[in-house]
Amino acid sequence: MKRGHADLPLHYGTVPPWLAQRMCLLGGAIVEAIVIEYGRKALLQRLSDPFWFQSLGCVLGMDWHSSGITTSVMNALKKAINKRSSELGVFVCGGRGKSSRQTPAELLEIAAHTGLNGDELVRNSRLSAKVDNTAVQDGFQLYLHSFIVTLDGDWAVVQQGMNQNNRMARRYHWLSSSIKNFTEEPHTSVCGKNQGLILNLTDKLASPTKSGIMDLTSHRPDKLMNEISLILPDHHEVHAEDVNLKRLGAALILAHETEVKDFESLLLLEGVGPRTIQSLTLVSEVIHGTASRFSDPARFSFAHGGKDGHPFPVPTRVYDETIEIFDKAIHQAKLGDSDKSEALKNLSKISQEIERNYTPNDYFDDWIRKERETSYLYGGKTVKGDAKKPGKEGTQLKLW
Repeated sequence: MKRGHADLPLHYGTVPPWLAQRMCLLGGAIVEAIVIEYGRKALLQRLSDPFWFQSLGCVLGMDWHSSGITTSVMNALKKAINKRSSELGVFVCGGRGKSSRQTPAELLEIAAHTGLNGDELVRNSRLSAKVDNTAVQDGFQLYLHSFIVTLDGDWAVVQQGMNQNNRMARRYHWLSSSIKNFTEEPHTSVCGKNQGLILNLTDKLASPTKSGIMDLTSHRPDKLMNEISLILPDHHEVHAEDVNLKRLGAALILAHETEVKDFESLLLLEGVGPRTIQSLTLVSEVIHGTASRFSDPARFSFAHGGKDGHPFPVPTRVYDETIEIFDKAIHQAKLGDSDKSEALKNLSKISQEIERNYTPNDYFDDWIRKERETSYLYGGKTVKGDAKKPGKEGTQLKLW
């Protein structure tokens, strides 16, 4: 199982309606594409991977490093998935605060319609919450519990705890197929910065404690709880060191360099502008990329920016075109015409081919400046309002 640690600075506030609606639509399309292409188990595996989960939040336009990704993404996925549960065979229960307490009732209702063992699902939900709130005493109090279950009886849990004193959040990921024992290292990942000594009764080293009350707090914390190696800094801006410039540069070249336009996959997407190709390429990788491709989640914020304007305002027109293209591709694939779906899939493959021979240039800050200067052309928005046209013409930039 994956281990390491990650910082999730606490962010408060709500997602504006214009972004929440788009997150729901694009999140639903991404989930549907994964289920169609790879199956329901693959969806649960991705949800249990904190690197992928953070990347998904970034490509949906959330702040790239904050705790708010967890709440907002799961809320969007619950709305999108549950509308199509009968078709997808996937159900999302629970949520934040009061919604989390509705999880048992929701699971029993699903069981009544599907034939799944409702009592067992409720037990699994409660145990996962109890383990992270009680068996793992790390200073974080759970406030969000999302339980995702499929018609096959497989499930995943994404839940998050808060430490008000340190203004940090810790996200916990569970995957049913990885669990042999609820009380012995059940997590696929635990995301959060180590806050000091941790009492973790789920660690293998805690077996003597569970049977004979042994004081494990004298052990080193990294022996008690291994945390996922995803470090999310406090700074709100996206810096060059936060992304893999080789990977990002390849995606930008694919979208914006004219020499690349001869690729068959791009011809199948004829009429799509370069800025939308940029977003489509990054969304394609979220759907089709392998686990090793998500070590720099901030890179995916270059698809649709962030609601607070970092790295740039959310380009709503590009966002809408991306949703429309994926929706059409999925619909056509269901009817037996998979050309456009394959073209979208190949975008991530082509980007990786370019990446092999690409040497990053010092373009990062210039690219962000260009995105901000042209944001008004694409319906750029932040929580503070619409992006404005610059007072003077921006510099013509050569970025590679």
